Amino acid sequence: MSELVAGILKGDKRSISRAISIIDNNEPDSVKIIHEIFKKTRNAKTIGFTGSAGSGKSTLIGRLAAEFHSLGYKVAVIAVDPSSPITGGALLGDRVRMMTISDEIYVRSMASRGAEGGITRSLRNVVRILDAAGYNLILVESVGAGQLEIEISKAVNITVVIFNPQTGDSIQAIKAGLTEIGDIYVVNKSDLEGATILYNIIFDLVGNNKKLVFKCSAKMKKGINELTKSLVKLLDDEKYEAREKLILENELKDMILNVIKEKSIEKIMNSQEYKKLVNKILKKEVEPYNAALNFANKIIV
Repeated sequence: MSELVAGILKGDKRSISRAISIIDNNEPDSVKIIHEIFKKTRNAKTIGFTGSAGSGKSTLIGRLAAEFHSLGYKVAVIAVDPSSPITGGALLGDRVRMMTISDEIYVRSMASRGAEGGITRSLRNVVRILDAAGYNLILVESVGAGQLEIEISKAVNITVVIFNPQTGDSIQAIKAGLTEIGDIYVVNKSDLEGATILYNIIFDLVGNNKKLVFKCSAKMKKGINELTKSLVKLLDDEKYEAREKLILENELKDMILNVIKEKSIEKIMNSQEYKKLVNKILKKEVEPYNAALNFANKIIV
């Protein structure tokens, strides 16, 4: 394990990839890895990208990664892909679309594994591995799942919401959720019909709150430089650094709740009283809600 950690701290990509696999698969050594690297992390900054499928997130992130790299950032990309229904692993679609970016930019696909909001549960620890390896800017792409993709804003310093003018996003933009979580909003594929109309709708929704709205075409390389400059400015803003405390609060809360859930399930399934309650419900001696409430009150101290 010490050899693997030493490789991470040296920026060895094979060591990084192996460690991420251990974390992602929740193997027993994952706790040891995080324990050894935690104090070596340097507070890398994170930008998350969300939006509906087909909005061109992968292509746009590839362009931005290259821009940040040219500005001197050491960039890594985490692309959270849908899980394979057979193996549970990432389908690797996003990684394939980013194959053309520099070899100096580390790209890793991860399976969502059904995590809420399209964000893998091990994301924060993967960020720590990349941080310890010397990457100071990490771009995170979440699964294209449309309106439910709001969880990413709880895991990154800056959130970018991307819309596509030809996938019904003009209607989706009006809905609550995506238009509430972003720091920057991007109408991608701005060379397509309907882009200006969608831009105006989004600007009317969020522009009054002094949120930044851009039109870009990742494919045509239009608007990328302006978007990069605005992101750099936000990264240097102290209030986005302070957001790290809120991220840690959310992470700790989720971890505590997960531990409580696991321990509670184990306690419930081993309880004779629980098994008796099931039989009482079958016999109509007690109704489920009160049975659950009374039982929960007994095991939660």
